Amino acid sequence: MAIAKEKNVVGIEYEVKEAGTTEVVDSNKGGKALEFIMGKGQIIPGLENALVGMKEGESGDIHVKAEEAYGERKDEAMQTLPREQFAGVDLVEGMTLYGQAEDGQSTQVIVKSFDDKEVQIDFNHPLAGKDLMFSIKVLSVRQTTLEELTSGVIAGPESGGSCGTGCGCH
Repeated sequence: MAIAKEKNVVGIEYEVKEAGTTEVVDSNKGGKALEFIMGKGQIIPGLENALVGMKEGESGDIHVKAEEAYGERKDEAMQTLPREQFAGVDLVEGMTLYGQAEDGQSTQVIVKSFDDKEVQIDFNHPLAGKDLMFSIKVLSVRQTTLEELTSGVIAGPESGGSCGTGCGCH
């Protein structure tokens, strides 16, 4: 069965690098398949679009432009906050912190710099502004159930769910 734009549960094995480099930024090779429902926005748009028409067992390299991955970097996503907002946190440049945004969603920020008075943080995704190169293998393709289409959640104990760093998924 070929992957359709909607109504398929797809399982893939992947490795992703920043395009033009050799450093692997995320991979599930040798682990559990990344499973997702096509058409639900559960993975980055450029990867999802490139999978359409592929079949189980098929492999390929997929180049995803930044705007179809995590978007372009936004200068307005940089903020400088008072150091006292980070009381009790042993800050390190480059560290990732997790918190709650005003809308209640989980958010991730990277500490860019700090001193005794201020902390500069970056709300951009770490891969924002970067083209990505995925090496993928389609491990499974099947029709979704009505419950999966409605809930957006893959049924069954073998579900691969989300990948570790979220590189291929949202």
